[in-house]
Amino acid sequence: MNATQQSRRTLQAPEPRRHRRTHQPRRSQPYRAIALETFAKLAVNVTLSIAAVTALVQLLPYHFSTQAKLREIREEVKQTQARVNGLQNEFKRAFDPQQAKTVMQNNSYLVDPTRINVVLDNNLEQLTEPQD
Repeated sequence: MNATQQSRRTLQAPEPRRHRRTHQPRRSQPYRAIALETFAKLAVNVTLSIAAVTALVQLLPYHFSTQAKLREIREEVKQTQARVNGLQNEFKRAFDPQQAKTVMQNNSYLVDPTRINVVLDNNLEQLTEPQD
């Protein structure tokens, strides 16, 4: 009985199925992920840049004071080098056999017996006037 009865429904052409755009949600997810990744990278880079600038600002006074100390030390080195050069020249002169006599005379009260002492007198009038 069931097989011979026809259904009361009439066969109609099936309605064309409207496809929902399922691609749109799939597209927005990768864009969101890329946007979030870009934002995270930007946030990390900004944070690192701020930290670097802060560190530089804190290091600048230390750098300037170190440069000032370095200038002072260089000046002292120049002065000391000039003194060392003078002492080295004096040391070389003290042990130079050709200048041994001169060094001995400078360092003692003894005078070379062959040396002639010249004494200057401030009374030039007496020397220039003819004596009668």
